[in-house]
Amino acid sequence: MNIAMINGSPKLRKSNSDHLLKTLEPLISTGHEITHYNINKKPLTPGQYSELCGMDILIIAFPLYVDGVPSHLFRMLVTLEEYMKTRREKDIYVYTLMNNGFFEGKQNHIALEIIQNWCIRSGLIFGQGLGQGAGEMMDFIEKVPLGTGPLKNLGKAMESLAHNVHSQSIDESMLFSPNFPRFAWKFAATHSFWNATAKKNGLKKKDIRRTL
Repeated sequence: MNIAMINGSPKLRKSNSDHLLKTLEPLISTGHEITHYNINKKPLTPGQYSELCGMDILIIAFPLYVDGVPSHLFRMLVTLEEYMKTRREKDIYVYTLMNNGFFEGKQNHIALEIIQNWCIRSGLIFGQGLGQGAGEMMDFIEKVPLGTGPLKNLGKAMESLAHNVHSQSIDESMLFSPNFPRFAWKFAATHSFWNATAKKNGLKKKDIRRTL
């Protein structure tokens, strides 16, 4: 089968979406041809949109933005919908990998519905979606083997998704949190990520807590 892996993160490097795609790829690469598409640098070309219409499977990875999909990915989906309506000649299955900054993976449920509705409008078959909570944690545990420790739930979900991609099956979506105490995640994320990121961008702790 021809499989397209679409990275819908706006980050130019070290995105969690890219990490999730790289985690899945070894599980589905045998016997299939995989093509990568990054939309964070520049829009897809007409030729690339046409290529996507000839794929058997689309795997779309993206971070949650205000409970939805990032705007540049949304624009790409709107354009791709028109291509699919006129150029698609066979069934195409869509699977999605989402991650969000909240601890709870269930926060991805609205974005999941957006992709499901887009599939209906585009005439595509929605196969399954995975929604990982505490996405920013991924960068700090990238050396932890999949299926162990905090990545136990992700490992089970990836196995399910890989099976469904291989067999072009439809299955229940899985929204989950890491196997890690929520209070420990909150402490580590606040001190090691959010405060550090704010400082790097010239902000203080009080700026993070400011309300509009």
